[in-house]
Amino acid sequence: MTINFNAGPAGIAAQVLEKAQAELLNYAGSGISIMEASHRGDDFQAVIDAAEAGLRRLINIPDDYEVLFLQGGASTQFAMIPMNLRPDGSADYIDSGAWSSKAIKEAKILGQGTEVIASSKDANYNYIPADFTVNPDAKYLHVTSNNTIFGTQFAAYPDSGDVPLIADMSSDIMSREIDVSKFGMIYAGAQKNMGPSGITLVILRKDLAERAPDNLPSMLNYTTHIAAGSMYNTPPTFAIYLIKLVCEWVESLGGIAAIEKMNNEKAALLYSEIDSDDFYTGSAQEGSRSKMNVCFNLANEELEAAFIKEATELVMIGLKGHRSVGGIRASIYNAMPIEGVEELVDFMKIFREKN
Repeated sequence: MTINFNAGPAGIAAQVLEKAQAELLNYAGSGISIMEASHRGDDFQAVIDAAEAGLRRLINIPDDYEVLFLQGGASTQFAMIPMNLRPDGSADYIDSGAWSSKAIKEAKILGQGTEVIASSKDANYNYIPADFTVNPDAKYLHVTSNNTIFGTQFAAYPDSGDVPLIADMSSDIMSREIDVSKFGMIYAGAQKNMGPSGITLVILRKDLAERAPDNLPSMLNYTTHIAAGSMYNTPPTFAIYLIKLVCEWVESLGGIAAIEKMNNEKAALLYSEIDSDDFYTGSAQEGSRSKMNVCFNLANEELEAAFIKEATELVMIGLKGHRSVGGIRASIYNAMPIEGVEELVDFMKIFREKN
């Protein structure tokens, strides 16, 4: 069986795919697929309601937060956030990798103040910045919680005081327990831990949504989607259905606490092998290591190419590092079973002995 280490779109639990397969041609006795059902009909309304309810239970989302299912990926949020939440004044950003840099770029295009209060660009983003001061007048502080390309992750989120904290959790949403009340907004593309590509989750404190100016285009205004229950236009219905199934799967395992325990075990197993000697070298500084994207290098590009080739022959796919940094990247999101990591570690031991 193929072991999928792709960074995204990433693996989806077999139980989820099997459930979707079983219901593909006849959803809930309707005689049609949920992909064919009207998004205004009762069947799909029940699906989107169940998806939201599942997320609220799993992530413990308080009642004073809206839950939205939007299109355009997390990249559209890079612009929507300053448009809606910083109509005037300035906002603070922490630059910890490629995606935070893109968020900063979009914020600057839109004018107003965009302050980069900390960055790890000086070391090619191999650590999470920890030395910074949040401007007390900032409209928000934006962070990217996990950096897929460089294999770094916030072990703990910054205390932003009275300044709303906004986090792009695209690559570690639902991977560990969080206190949603510490955030003004959380957003995440679904294609790592929640389901397929094409759908973006937004968790937004209601009072922040009221900041949106009246002159925004309808599709780029959070209040539009809040008023329409995420159905101002036709939503990606099948993607929302799959999020519902993923929530049910996570709950069947024991919820986020159980998922976090498994993720800790997987990451510890893989990093232990990397650190066992100097044949493999971790890319990220130890205190900033990601539990979702484990990045490492070998002595040279030739060895790395051989590693990837031999792993692929053993049906371990997606291990090539991002084109901008090279090396090896093993993405071990929620759906990756520990057995998959064990097989990778066994291969790493054999590859070391051969080389």
